[in-house]
Amino acid sequence: MERLTIGDLARATRTKVETIRYYERIGLLPAPPRTAGNYRAYAAEHLGRLSFIRRARDLGFPLDQVRELLALADQRKRSCEAVDAIARQHLAEVERKIADLAALRRELADIIGQGRQGTVAECRIIEALAPT
Repeated sequence: MERLTIGDLARATRTKVETIRYYERIGLLPAPPRTAGNYRAYAAEHLGRLSFIRRARDLGFPLDQVRELLALADQRKRSCEAVDAIARQHLAEVERKIADLAALRRELADIIGQGRQGTVAECRIIEALAPT
């Protein structure tokens, strides 16, 4: 495979150039070798690793869990238990957020249902948002 520029890598993974540089700075993505002109020269390994990071981020995994998953992915013969534990922990967080959003939805629907008539001074939505 030919070497990729940072722009090529960004387009291939739908990742912003600044995000790629950030992942390099924090150690999620290894720094690539440089060309004679001091440009980054990415290889297939970078593309695969960044695709993994991107997919994990799309699934909502925080960076610390992505880092753990990457470390585990590099240990191909290890038991999947640790990966499963990270995924279960993330699922619990997603379920908590869904419950929070459902409660928020109910509250907003209640407020909206109460605020259909009268003037702004009598508006239930404004009352609910105002400090007590």
